[in-house]
Amino acid sequence: MSKNADLPILPGATLGVLGGGQLGRMFVHAAQRMGYFTAVLDPDADSPAGRVSHHHIHTDYSDIDGLARLAGLADAVTTEFENVPAPSLEHLAVARPVSPAAPAIAIAQDRIAEKAHFTRCGVPCAPYAAIETAAQLAAVDDHLLPGILKTARLGYDGKGQQRVKTRAELVEAWQATGCVPCVLEKMLPLEFECSVIVARGRDGQIVHFPPQRNLHRDGILAVTEVHAQNMPKTVAQGAINSARSIANGLGYVGVLCVEFFALADGSLVVNEMAPRPHNSGHYTMEACDVSQFELQVRTLAGLPLAAPRQHSPAIMLNLLGDLWFPEADGAGDGSKADKPATPVTPRWSEVLALPGAHLHLYGKMDPRRARKMGHLTFTGPTLEAVRATASRAALLLGLPAVTGAGIA
Repeated sequence: MSKNADLPILPGATLGVLGGGQLGRMFVHAAQRMGYFTAVLDPDADSPAGRVSHHHIHTDYSDIDGLARLAGLADAVTTEFENVPAPSLEHLAVARPVSPAAPAIAIAQDRIAEKAHFTRCGVPCAPYAAIETAAQLAAVDDHLLPGILKTARLGYDGKGQQRVKTRAELVEAWQATGCVPCVLEKMLPLEFECSVIVARGRDGQIVHFPPQRNLHRDGILAVTEVHAQNMPKTVAQGAINSARSIANGLGYVGVLCVEFFALADGSLVVNEMAPRPHNSGHYTMEACDVSQFELQVRTLAGLPLAAPRQHSPAIMLNLLGDLWFPEADGAGDGSKADKPATPVTPRWSEVLALPGAHLHLYGKMDPRRARKMGHLTFTGPTLEAVRATASRAALLLGLPAVTGAGIA
C-alpha cells in the first residue's frame, strides 16, 4: 500500500512534528484544536512543543530508534524548522507521509542550492557569487562589492553574515568563517523587506496570505505590519507570483514563506525561503479566518485548502528576552545598557488592557538576550487604531516606536 493511500488523514489521528520550538508548539495547538493527537520529537526534554503535546520523544533528530517511535505513533510527519537532517525526513517518508519533503528541506538548508532554485524558477536574486574555494574567492567580480558574505549553511536571524566593503575585507571575512562555503551578495538600495506565506497541497492547489511588510533589527524580525496599504499593489502581486513559482518548482507540500527585498526602483529580489510557518505569519492567528498553522495541518493531513481571508489590519511585535532585563534607570529607550542579573516580568497587565492586544508566550523559562520569548499581535477596526495600540504597547515595553507606513 502506498504511504499516501490513506489520505486525507482525519481528526482523531496523530500528527507528528520534528522540532519542539515555538513553531512546533503553535502547530500542536492548531492540530489539537482540530481534533488531532500530536507527537513531538525533540532533543530538549523541556521543549515548548514537547510540553504541550500528547507524546514527546526526547531524542536526537537522527536517532533511528526515535524516528521509528515517531513513525509508530504518527500518521503523518512535518517539521517546524529547516535544519532538521534531510536524511531523517527521507527515513520517515518510507513509512509515512512527510511534508515538506526532504529534497525541499535540503535546498533550503544551503544558500547556494537555494539561489540556484530561485534562478531556475525565474525569480530574480540580488547579484551574487558562490564561494567554496580560494579560486572562486579570487575570481569574485569587483561589482559585487560592497556586499554581504553569508555562510551557505546554518545561518539564521542574521547569524553567519558579515558586511564587506573591499576585497581585503572579503578575504578576511571568508577566512574568519573557516573557509566554509559562502555566498557573497551585492548590497542593493533597499526600500523595505516583505514576505509571502503560501500553502500548497499534494494536488498542487496553492493558497496564500497577503504579503507582509517586515522590519528586522540586528538581523531578527522585530515588527510585521499587514494591511491593504502596506506596499504598492504591483510589488505585492509580484511577491505572490514569485512565491507560487518557487513552491511549484519544488513540487512543494506544506506551508512555505518566501522573503523579499523591495528596492528603491520598485523592483523585487528574493532573499530566502523558509520551508515552514514563519514569524511574519503569526498575525494570521488573530487577523485571518484561517491561520498559517491550520494550513500546515491541512497540507500535512491532505485536507482541502481554504483560501485565507484577512478580516482585520494587524501589527505583530516580536518579544525577545531583552524585555525581561530593562535598563536600570528605567529609560525604556531600547539602548543596550548594562542589564540587572535578575529578570523582571514585563508589564503584561498594562499591555493586555489595550484593545485588540493578543499575547503569545512560548513557554521558555529562561529569558536571554535575543532569544524569541513570544509575540504580541494587535488587531482593530482601522489601521490607525491598530498603530495607536501597537505604539502604546511598544512604549510600555521599552521598544522602539511603531510609526506610519512601515515602521520606525
